[in-house]
Amino acid sequence: MRIAKSVFVRPGSNATYGMVAVALSFFVFAYSSRFGQPSILLYYALWFPLVLIDYRSALGSYRKQLWLYAFGVLTCLSIFWSAVPAVTARASIQYMTHIFCALVAVRTLNIRTLARGAIAGTAIVLLYSILFGYYAYDPIDGTYSFVGAFDSKNQLGFYASLGIYFAFAAVFVLGERRIWLIGGGVAGLLSAYCLLASQSATSVLTTALIVMLCISLRVILFLSPKQRKRLFAAVAISGVILIVAGAYLGAADVVLGLFGKDSTLTGRTYLWQQGIAIAQLNPFFGVGYQAYWVQGFSEPERLWEEFYIGSRAGFHFHNTYIETAVETGLVGVLLLASILVTAVSGHIGRFLGDNRNDESYVLLGVAALLLIRSFVEIDILNPYHVGSFLFYFTAGKLSMRAHAPKADPRIAYDRMEFAPPANWKPEAGR
Repeated sequence: MRIAKSVFVRPGSNATYGMVAVALSFFVFAYSSRFGQPSILLYYALWFPLVLIDYRSALGSYRKQLWLYAFGVLTCLSIFWSAVPAVTARASIQYMTHIFCALVAVRTLNIRTLARGAIAGTAIVLLYSILFGYYAYDPIDGTYSFVGAFDSKNQLGFYASLGIYFAFAAVFVLGERRIWLIGGGVAGLLSAYCLLASQSATSVLTTALIVMLCISLRVILFLSPKQRKRLFAAVAISGVILIVAGAYLGAADVVLGLFGKDSTLTGRTYLWQQGIAIAQLNPFFGVGYQAYWVQGFSEPERLWEEFYIGSRAGFHFHNTYIETAVETGLVGVLLLASILVTAVSGHIGRFLGDNRNDESYVLLGVAALLLIRSFVEIDILNPYHVGSFLFYFTAGKLSMRAHAPKADPRIAYDRMEFAPPANWKPEAGR
């Protein structure tokens, strides 16, 4: 019995395999620290064999994807100046292969399959956390919060944010019905419970902003592409003015106060100051990818002690750009930020310019979520992380601009789809 290649690699025809692959990948991203190397091997086993099945479909044109590998290449090159070359070598290879898997997913999955897999994956991840999770005490703000099966409430909150967003997008953007309407509702309820239990102000705020953004974009769809661009420009300018005015009037402190936070963001502003000072010591290329938070080095040991990190692992500067500057310098910040900005602006352009583009509609929300969170988390900077997978998937779709096939003019004329030239005559026998 032969199985068609399309079952695995053709977008749309591989809905079942793609959904399972995405769901299992989400689970691996969430709990690879618990299950170790076997889970990572499972992740690779889901995506690498697709290249062997049909390398043309799985890889596509590398010339259009080179810009997506730019930051990954820099992480590999940082081995040569890394403070800990062995750590950098291992981490950079992991990051590059992670990018590769995400870009294979880009070539083989459509947006509906990704959304269904994300719904199933977040539901499994959050259900596991509910069954085997625990509450943890935060010595910084003196509160207990539900962290699930993670070591951080912010990671639990991130998966909850993704669950709510993809459930919303599947139903209200992609128009899912029947089983996926029920599945989206169940995943959304699980996500809402975990989001509230985690008490992650970052995740609550970003989720609310992204859902409001998607609802606003829904209204824009009733306008023509030209009218959308004008309205979007007006709203964007007004939004910037309101944000600046709110910052001067103390609106940020009011919002943070609703979540029991202060203007220091539970010590993050101090952490940012420390990161900026460290980045200035090696401003252009940093200390090497993932070569800063290493046990035995005096500065990270000091910060671990000040922030009560007894495990001396899994800590960071809570800002993508500062963390990147410390590890790979301003060059790394430029490369990574350019991919993120291109992802956001590219899908904005497609959404506003096309009559209807559900793919860019959904991925614009993902890109906006990652952009907002990049100022307080490092979701796109590590391998085997759901944030970096979605980051490269979202950016990678911009390299796959779909073009409608050119119609045969003879067939078009015969069908009277448009008027033929005056001197055109049908071929003999037609």
